[in-house]
Amino acid sequence: MRVKSPQNLGAAVIFIGLALIGLVYGRDLPFGSAAKMGPGFFPTILSLLILGIGLLNVARALTIDGPEIEKPHWRPLTFVCAAMMIFGLTINYIGLALSAALLTFLAAGARSDARWRETAVLAMVLGVFSVLLFVYGLGQSMPTWWGA
Repeated sequence: MRVKSPQNLGAAVIFIGLALIGLVYGRDLPFGSAAKMGPGFFPTILSLLILGIGLLNVARALTIDGPEIEKPHWRPLTFVCAAMMIFGLTINYIGLALSAALLTFLAAGARSDARWRETAVLAMVLGVFSVLLFVYGLGQSMPTWWGA
């Protein structure tokens, strides 16, 4: 057996790994039935679907020619992960509006050609939109602003 598409095989490993984690952690939850779903129903079904996607990727990796796995692009990976972590760490202290704006600026750093004026406008719009949608539209209780 020869792997024709290493990229598909890599994706398959990730999907199958995530599915197995979901199945292991969801195994102690009551499953229920389609008519009366238990807390384990959705995670189990979702994990099985992800497992199916992983197995399809294995089949594709063995049958269809595809590209090699590229080297990781560390700058975008670092900036986007840092932006998400900092958002989660700051939302309770500086509020949703400022955290969303900060997330936008940090995520923009993933691109070497980011336009900072456009990023500033996007940060303001996303900050306001996030508050309007989540706090006022959906009624989520979270701090909207610094000290609020």
